Amino acid sequence: MRTLRSVGELRAALAPAREAGSTIGLVPTMGALHEGHLSLIRRAREQCDVVVVSLFVNPAQFNEGSDLERYPRSERHDAGLAAEAGADLLFAPSVEEVYPPGFATAVEVLGLTDRLEGAARGSSHFRGVTTVVTKLLCMTMPDTLYLGQKDAQQVVVIRRLVADLNLPVQIEALPTVREHDGLALSSRNALLDPAARSRALALHAALCAAAELAATGERSSAALLDAANAALAAAEVRADYVALVDPGTLEPFTRLDRPALLAVAAHVGGVRLIDNVTLEPVRGGKDDKRGTSNENRGARGEHRGRRNVNGAGTATATTIGERRDETPCSA
Repeated sequence: MRTLRSVGELRAALAPAREAGSTIGLVPTMGALHEGHLSLIRRAREQCDVVVVSLFVNPAQFNEGSDLERYPRSERHDAGLAAEAGADLLFAPSVEEVYPPGFATAVEVLGLTDRLEGAARGSSHFRGVTTVVTKLLCMTMPDTLYLGQKDAQQVVVIRRLVADLNLPVQIEALPTVREHDGLALSSRNALLDPAARSRALALHAALCAAAELAATGERSSAALLDAANAALAAAEVRADYVALVDPGTLEPFTRLDRPALLAVAAHVGGVRLIDNVTLEPVRGGKDDKRGTSNENRGARGEHRGRRNVNGAGTATATTIGERRDETPCSA
């Protein structure tokens, strides 16, 4: 694997592959790689001839300077993990390379970015995300962009960005990867002390509480959100938001009458964490006159590739101590 620092080096390295008609996959990261990132790199390795991993802590998407300063950085370690997972090129530019002197352009998706993370972190957050992603796509010109479902709103926003700008790239979103106890893998987990790490499980507990209630047939958004908020309160975890929204538009739901995204963001031990799950209405649930079948189990992951769930709805482990987020509340 080669490490590249400039746009010119990246384009030169990709030119032979492009001329040969080879497929190129891009996995954008901010470093501090974990199994979630590595699952994206491995999928890109399976599907593409050339795999590019970008490593860039994007200052434009941080709304607090202290958060940017604390963000974990370990390029040498990340490089080893990326190479082992199958990356061909590691693109690790400086801030000056991405935002040179005089840089004065921004790319913004409207509407979708006003909710959830946008409301909590301010409009500049997603403007920073969409601007840097647009730049990375223009720099790399990949055939496929690989994203993680843990950042569900980011996936929705980038899909809209690509569609609206007619960018010639496919997007593949892979399920959240979790620790054995359900905590969603995140680079920020490294900032949690042992006590905070234990309390952080409240996010997973909140999702499971709502999912389990949905599995009984409950469809009231208020009831489902109350269950999630109660789980957070029990651990004395402060939420930025807990919301049940349309997976495509992020508009809030009043009833679970079709698949919905349950998203949560919370502060634990001074660290801000996010998580989500997709809930589905159960046939035969409350106010459902279509039948009494209980075939839908209430929660599933967003994933367009192969399923990792057995017939009983139990997630299949991907590595020791980690699992895919197909049914995240199963054992």
